[in-house]
Amino acid sequence: MNNFKKCIFFDRDGVLNKEKKNYVKNIGELEIFPNISESIKKLKDHGFVIIVITNQSGINRGFTTHENVDQIHLTLQNHLKQNGTKIDRFYYCPHRPDENCNCRKPKPGLFFKASDEFKLNLKLCWMIGDSDTDIQAAITAGCKAIKITTNNDLQQSVQQILNS
Repeated sequence: MNNFKKCIFFDRDGVLNKEKKNYVKNIGELEIFPNISESIKKLKDHGFVIIVITNQSGINRGFTTHENVDQIHLTLQNHLKQNGTKIDRFYYCPHRPDENCNCRKPKPGLFFKASDEFKLNLKLCWMIGDSDTDIQAAITAGCKAIKITTNNDLQQSVQQILNS
């Protein structure tokens, strides 16, 4: 009866790659964290859909372009494919905070869009993020959430999810 899927949502900057104070604007500035492939592969092996939800206001601030963000996501995807795994979809919000859209975290718009497109049961989904806005958006959408800190890295978070 329940054909709904479970998912792990990831924030991008600060979780999958190094965050920059002035934005990751192009692939030359992208520094992918080690071991993300192993973590994502482990989750996919346990039946999770993997989706990135990221705020990319650098676009509407004029610091980067949709094309550059797409190239960054393609580079991340190619890195993962070389290591036997992949991200199922990237969703990003290009809006500045003052634009008051529904897709910019902490609002849950992109979670609902992903849920509709992938037929997700948000109660079975988790968000792994590094900011309070990631956690707030996930909880508002009905997901569980883990905040990455220096004491709770990605691999520990993945293990915590798999043990729950």
